[in-house]
Amino acid sequence: MSISSIVLAGGRSSRLGKEKHTEVIAGKSLIERTIDHLRPLSTEILIVISTRQSKSSFASYAGATTVVDLYPGKSSLGGIYTGVARSTSFHNLAVACDMPFLNPGLLRYMIGLSPDFDVVIPRIGDLEEPLHAIYSKNCLPPMEMLLKEGNLKVTGFFDSVKVRYVEKEEIDRFDPEHLSFFNINTQADLKRARVLATRADNYIETAD
Repeated sequence: MSISSIVLAGGRSSRLGKEKHTEVIAGKSLIERTIDHLRPLSTEILIVISTRQSKSSFASYAGATTVVDLYPGKSSLGGIYTGVARSTSFHNLAVACDMPFLNPGLLRYMIGLSPDFDVVIPRIGDLEEPLHAIYSKNCLPPMEMLLKEGNLKVTGFFDSVKVRYVEKEEIDRFDPEHLSFFNINTQADLKRARVLATRADNYIETAD
């Protein structure tokens, strides 16, 4: 099926102290790793940036289109809305640019579930992963309502659409260590990611 991928790259990286997407892990920047994982799955890739960032600094990422946040300062919800609104596909996979261990097998599984739902989202216990989820264009009106109300909780519109949760047992088939959801917020996270990279990449290649 046709699916667009949205890479959210507009965060301020306040805890890390510099732009996350340029940090290098195993010879590639975080955003390059993300795009490489998404390219075989996607009909298009959109990088959503903030108004403070320059489009030109993202121009080198082949095959990706950079778009500027339509709702500046509205957190991840605004970024997801922007990507879904600008995409050419009805279903859209949204991920953060600082998740270096995306699992293609899990992503394909989620894409396979998406035709019958507006949201496909992993859930482990009570923890949902809205920055590793699929959103249809049916989500745009309720998302926009939240944005205009100033309610920035990504899951705040789920009661208005058809949601499929991907539960722990399903996730474990592809990613038993849940590295898909590991993200970079601090220097300690970055250091751990560099240690994990070789082992995790080998595991993903074997499981794919």
